[in-house]
Amino acid sequence: MNFAAGMKRLSSALLPLLAVLLTAPATARDLSEDMDMIAANYSAVLHADNPDTLKQALADMHAAAKDAREATPPKLRGQAPDSPQMQDYRRGIDTLLGQIEQAQTRVDRGDVQGAKQIASQFKQIRDENHAKFR
Repeated sequence: MNFAAGMKRLSSALLPLLAVLLTAPATARDLSEDMDMIAANYSAVLHADNPDTLKQALADMHAAAKDAREATPPKLRGQAPDSPQMQDYRRGIDTLLGQIEQAQTRVDRGDVQGAKQIASQFKQIRDENHAKFR
């Protein structure tokens, strides 16, 4: 095999890997974007009358909360990932995720009002955690 053919073969093997590596950081949202997405969908959840709209808003909130769980709030920058403060932050996100999942279960059963009642508790979680981490 000549050098040019070897390089061509190597570059064709590495190109897909490079594409993934270069686009992965671009797809991750930062924490403020996740929080904005959670807030926008929270409003949609509270105002939704259609089960499909409610399901989509809850799914979007869930995705944003999962992404936010992996982030570090500005107030905690420099903290070790296993520090008590970071563990407390993740517990707050986990509480939110659990409540979103409860609301999703209710709407899946056709209980739109029950889902919205659970969703009304999201604000308390937000207020408690914003006081600590914002």
